[in-house]
Amino acid sequence: MKKNQLSKLLALAFCLLGSYAQAQYTFNGQVRTRTEYRNGVGNLLPKGSDAAFFTSQRTNLSFGYKWDKLIFSTQIRDVRVWGQDASTINNGDGNKLFLHEAWGEFILATSLDTNSRLKVDNLSIKVGRQELVYDDARLLGNLDWLQQGRRHDAALIKFAHSGYQVDIGAAFNQNSDAFGKSGVFFSPNNSNAYATTTTGFLIPVPGSKPNFIPTAGKNGAPIVAGAGPSTNGMNQMYKTMQFLYLKKKLGPTTVSALVFKDDFSKWRLDSIGNATTGFAYGRNYDQVGTNSRITTGLNINSVVGNASSGGKLALQAFGYYQTGKDFNGIDLNAYHFGANAMYQRGKFSAGPGYEVLSGNDKASDVNHRFDPLYGTPHKFWGYMDFFYTGTGSPIAGLQNAFIKTKYAAKDLYITLDVHQFWTAAQSANRLDGGNLNKALGTEIDIVLNYNINKFVSMELGYSTMFATKSLEYVKSELAGVPTQTATRHNAQWAYLMLNIRPDFLFTKPVALAPAK
Repeated sequence: MKKNQLSKLLALAFCLLGSYAQAQYTFNGQVRTRTEYRNGVGNLLPKGSDAAFFTSQRTNLSFGYKWDKLIFSTQIRDVRVWGQDASTINNGDGNKLFLHEAWGEFILATSLDTNSRLKVDNLSIKVGRQELVYDDARLLGNLDWLQQGRRHDAALIKFAHSGYQVDIGAAFNQNSDAFGKSGVFFSPNNSNAYATTTTGFLIPVPGSKPNFIPTAGKNGAPIVAGAGPSTNGMNQMYKTMQFLYLKKKLGPTTVSALVFKDDFSKWRLDSIGNATTGFAYGRNYDQVGTNSRITTGLNINSVVGNASSGGKLALQAFGYYQTGKDFNGIDLNAYHFGANAMYQRGKFSAGPGYEVLSGNDKASDVNHRFDPLYGTPHKFWGYMDFFYTGTGSPIAGLQNAFIKTKYAAKDLYITLDVHQFWTAAQSANRLDGGNLNKALGTEIDIVLNYNINKFVSMELGYSTMFATKSLEYVKSELAGVPTQTATRHNAQWAYLMLNIRPDFLFTKPVALAPAK
């Protein structure tokens, strides 16, 4: 209904502009996805070649203007293959112009349609590049704090009826839809065109190894820092994913369940180069099959009382379990659980919380490190982003005890959060042979946000981390050279953010004169 109203408003606005300026305007959009199975299109495939399978998408926006002797037309079109680039990009990738969202949703049945034979509140299909945001965005979120955000190329079936919500999603990623490309091998990063060798030469990655990603170059130094790829840091993208989300509201309590399966391309160690230029070593993702990881769990939220009279208490408890294989093919057995409370009375709210993400205490045939999927780590593990971001996170996991406070007026809110971090598992200190102190440090985050007007807000933030030697050790351990005395253990960060969000269709209400 809202979409129909918006379409009518857009049409009316352009008609009014056209009648006022004696001009003609057109404004159109399109999202078209095409899933193809190719087993000999354009050219016959050689014997022994595999068929190709992928989904491509066209997104089109066109604007036209005609007045007197002037005709103006422009089209913005994006054509891509699902999975052609990762669901987010690293800061090291530099500035990028890209398509964040481009999706279409069509409704199969709704309670507003009296002619429908399906008597449900909503049944729809949503396809295209889209954000996946569920619950508190802990495991699936849009990562809105990061300037580039997070999105997925996916198809989604949405069902809602009698207080139940059921979403079923799936994605199949591919690097290219070029003719002559056979099979469904998928490189988790778009392959680098060049690699640095052990002797410092820059050599091209040969076309015969399109799925090769260099990971070590001169003097064996890693090209990508960190102990292997991390899905939340987006060093490795899934090949395929499928998920089921269930949600039910029971009075003041909401219960949701998630089953998320992501599959990662298998790889083998490989190298390129020769004795003259030197060699670059890395991973070649040209292996048949995938490593499948399954994450499942519950999230429970409940609200008691009223903020304006006596106070309101919001409670949350959650627990998730990961099994299957990680992206390196190692058996996975990990968990993440926690609980928190927030008491609000009037404009002030405060509350404690505690959570654990499991980790590894020593070398093992089983990986116990929990990976928080594709969520919004900035929201949960400190605003300074020491954990579960592109900067890497402790191999021994994380414990996070915190207190959050907030004062919210009409156009102003102030937050003060305090986090105490420890590793979840006891790990060895390779520098002295003993056990590493679990305590990682204390972080304090302060944020002030003020709404200047309807479309403009300003935010000022300050954070500081009082780190221990253990935090330096676990962060430097990810790069393979652990230290405890090479960095300052007090870190600070501040920012000022201006957020301008105009609504171009907004019309300021005009007071009507009283009838005489």
